[in-house]
Amino acid sequence: MAAAGRLILRRLGSALLTLLLVSLVVFTISALLPGDAAEETLGQSATPEAVAALRHQMGLDQPAHLRYVRWLGGMIKGDPGQSLVANMPVGQVIAGRLPNSLTLAGLTAAVAIPLALAIGILSALYRDTGLDRALNLMTLGMVAVPEFLVATIAVLVFSVTLRWLPSITVVREGIGWAEMLRGYAMPVMTLACVTVAQMARMTRAAVIDQLSRPYVEMALLKGLSPSRVVLVHVLPNAVAPIVNAMALSLSYLLGGAVIVETIFNYPGIASLMVNAVTSRDMPLLQACAMIFCTAYLLLMLAADVCAILANPRLRGQ
Repeated sequence: MAAAGRLILRRLGSALLTLLLVSLVVFTISALLPGDAAEETLGQSATPEAVAALRHQMGLDQPAHLRYVRWLGGMIKGDPGQSLVANMPVGQVIAGRLPNSLTLAGLTAAVAIPLALAIGILSALYRDTGLDRALNLMTLGMVAVPEFLVATIAVLVFSVTLRWLPSITVVREGIGWAEMLRGYAMPVMTLACVTVAQMARMTRAAVIDQLSRPYVEMALLKGLSPSRVVLVHVLPNAVAPIVNAMALSLSYLLGGAVIVETIFNYPGIASLMVNAVTSRDMPLLQACAMIFCTAYLLLMLAADVCAILANPRLRGQ
C-alpha cells in the first residue's frame, strides 16, 4: 500500500500543477476577449470618459499580472471576487446555480451509469452475435447524433406533438416529485444519450479484453457461471478504463451541458457561463471555468485512485 500511496500523491501533485496552469490559461483567454464589462454596462452611446471612469472603478485598468495575482489569491482563499454586472459576490451568484447543475448531473449519472454498464457487459458477453451488433449500432448512432438534435427532437415529440412533458425545466422550492421527474425527463434523456454510448463502448472493450485472459477460462472450467465470472473477476480487473470513461462522461455533464441548458432554459452553471461571456463579466466567467476544470480534475483523480486501489497489479507498481 505504500507504493499505492506514493502513486496517489503523485497524481494529486500533478492535478494541482495542472490546475495552476489552467488558471493562467483561463485568465489569459478571458482577458483577450474583445470589450469588457464597462463597455457592456454603459452601452455604445457612452462617452470614452465615462467608460474609462467605470473601468477604473472596476479595476480593469490595472496591469494584467497584478489582476491575475489578486484573482488567484482570492480563488485560493475561496473568494472569486465581485461580479461586475450583478454587483454582488461571484460566490453568491454561483451558489444559486450550482445545486441545479449538480442535481441534473446526479440524475443523469444515476440513469446513465447502470444503463451503460448493462449495455457494455451484455455486448461483451454476446459479442459477434445479433445482440452485440444491434447494441453496437445503437451506441454508434447515439455517439453520432449531437445533443442539440436529440434535445430538439425530444421537444418536438414529447412536448409539441404528444404533450407529455414540459419543454422548459422549472426549478423552484417545494416542487413535487412527479413534477420534478416530468421537468427533468428530457434534459436527463438528452445528456444520457451522449454519455451512455461512450461509457458502454469503453465497458465493452474492457470486458472483452479481460474475457480473453487465462484466468477467465480457468474460472469457467471450475464451474462458475459467466455472470459470476464477469461480476466477481472480470470487472475488478477492467475497472481502470471503465472508471476513466465514467469520469470523462461525468465531467461533461457539468461543463458540456451548455446546449441542453439553453434549449430547456435550465438555470445551471453552464448557461450562467454563457451569460458571463455575453456581458463580459470576467470574474464570473473565470470562476465558472475554474469550477469546470476543478470538477474534471477531481473526477479524473478519483478515477485514478479507484483504478489503483482496485487493481492489485497497480498497487504493486
